[in-house]
Amino acid sequence: MTDAATNMRLKLPIVCFILQIILIILFGVLVQYDHDTDAKEWHNKNQSDYDNDFYYRYPSFQDVHVMIFIGFGFLMTFLQRYGFSSVGFNFLIAAFSLQWATLMQGFFHGMHGGKIHIGVESMINADFCTGAVLISFGAVLGKTSPVQLLIMAIFEVTLFAVNEFVLLSALGAKDAGGSMTIHTFGAYFGLMVTRVLYRPNLNKSKHRNSSVYHSDLFAMIGTIYLWMFWPSFNSAVTAHGDDQHRTAMNTYYSLAACTLSTYGMSALTAHDGKLDMVHIQNAALAGGVAAGTAGEMMLTPYGSMIVGFLAGIISVLGFKYLSPILEDKLKIQDTCGVHNLHGMPGVLGAIVGAVTAAVASTDVYGKGMGDVFPDVASGQIEASYQGVRQAISLAVTLGIALGGGLFVGFILKLPVFGAPSDTICYEDSIYWEVPGDEEGHEEQLTAVNTAETEKLNS
Repeated sequence: MTDAATNMRLKLPIVCFILQIILIILFGVLVQYDHDTDAKEWHNKNQSDYDNDFYYRYPSFQDVHVMIFIGFGFLMTFLQRYGFSSVGFNFLIAAFSLQWATLMQGFFHGMHGGKIHIGVESMINADFCTGAVLISFGAVLGKTSPVQLLIMAIFEVTLFAVNEFVLLSALGAKDAGGSMTIHTFGAYFGLMVTRVLYRPNLNKSKHRNSSVYHSDLFAMIGTIYLWMFWPSFNSAVTAHGDDQHRTAMNTYYSLAACTLSTYGMSALTAHDGKLDMVHIQNAALAGGVAAGTAGEMMLTPYGSMIVGFLAGIISVLGFKYLSPILEDKLKIQDTCGVHNLHGMPGVLGAIVGAVTAAVASTDVYGKGMGDVFPDVASGQIEASYQGVRQAISLAVTLGIALGGGLFVGFILKLPVFGAPSDTICYEDSIYWEVPGDEEGHEEQLTAVNTAETEKLNS
């Protein structure tokens, strides 16, 4: 069913090979092992092998890695005829993004003597950056080619690294679980891209922009993986000890409370009281997003539950009422509803982080203040000013995400990248070989596409 416009015979190999060759060259010139990874450097330190950072960080890395490749991938398989593309393109852009992120984040955070030092923590951070790209992927799911997605990843990873540097280094904000740097940035970047790529005739493919029983079941696999491993995601790069322990626990209870409020709101907003699987697949995860910024802070267990409870309510209301308004009024065609799962809960998490930071005190944190808010502990700033830093960081993130998405959206509009036409969106057989029992369906789609082409040429 592939036509000249969407044929990836040359486009995809050229982009993949060129990008990977460039990455290999850059890694060869700029990247080297850090002191915990290098044989000579590590053994010069005369430490026990079990003091190596690998043993502290790698379990968290494994969990984050599963979220990126299985969780995000399968969460997007809800479309009835886009499962290959959801998992497959997720795999492709994640594999590219984690390599490019290693370089971009290294330029800002990991340069030592002109070299980028990498270890298990840089692997985690690269996966975090990749997560933001996959969030944006959800907004444009089904309407873009793999080449467009790779081009989007090039720019988004770069802007992510810039935004992360501004927030964490220049502004001194705290955002261990990425409510701002990952979720808010990825969501609003993707929303702006999909706004620029708006398709006024997308209703021609609306019969495929829906789920069936088995596709929703596959998507729930992604949901459960993400739900289970989210405490690891938020706590992966926090300081060892109580900070990491507290972050995982706060996320754990936020997710649990969020799940109950999601089920309750889903039934409440349906006229027949039936649960909507879209809400369960997505809104039940919003508690993990909302606990990202304040997770390492002394949020308290009941505070975490309040945050998760509110996140679930906001997310379900977004899916039920706000998404149709965004599409009708603002022309934002958000396929996966990333605004409801990542955007609004990310903003909520940023606000919670700002408030929690502003009321921090040594009576509550004791000597632990130095881990969570080192500038407050040293007396450089007051806790209230740390709260201001957090609020400013949210505004900066929104500005960079929206501006960057606008710029990248116009680049992706170029016809050379092989985007599908309005009549054949959300369809695997455009870019994939599908099983033999799909031949009749492919012939039907070919006829539709041919008729559409003839209509445009007449």
